[in-house]
Amino acid sequence: MPLVPVAGRPLDRLQALGAGVSDLYRALANQPEFLEAWIDFAWSLRQRAGTSRAIRELMILRSAQMHGSTYQWRDHVVMAAEAGVGDDQISALEDWRSSSLFDLPTCCALAFTEEMVRGRVEDGTLEELAHHFAPDQRIELMVTAGFYCMAPRVLNALRLTPSED
Repeated sequence: MPLVPVAGRPLDRLQALGAGVSDLYRALANQPEFLEAWIDFAWSLRQRAGTSRAIRELMILRSAQMHGSTYQWRDHVVMAAEAGVGDDQISALEDWRSSSLFDLPTCCALAFTEEMVRGRVEDGTLEELAHHFAPDQRIELMVTAGFYCMAPRVLNALRLTPSED
């Protein structure tokens, strides 16, 4: 996919957010309206959610691992650290089930994420999610997991790699 300049409303929006223009945005700029929608949606997930940013970043990183998305991993490992996720948790993420570094709500969110990536969420997982999170928080986690099931697939289809940015 050609990387084109980001201009107009998408560029204005990125500048207002204090965000840089990544290769992902340059690729999506081939369809400016979709780029603008992507920016609005992704940044709403980052800035408007009331659930723990650390939990959401761990979910995003777990999705990146499962999809083999090095681009998503590279960007979100930085965001996870900014959200207070320690290097030890990041290192243990692939084997989180056998680690003592994750509390019960985080484990529940990670199990939910894995099932979202696989395409089928079990009733027991939803019940456990309801035990740890209020309805509005569950919606935030569900939409976050859904977006970050889509994002690495788009990144992989675009053939973007971290070395390109």
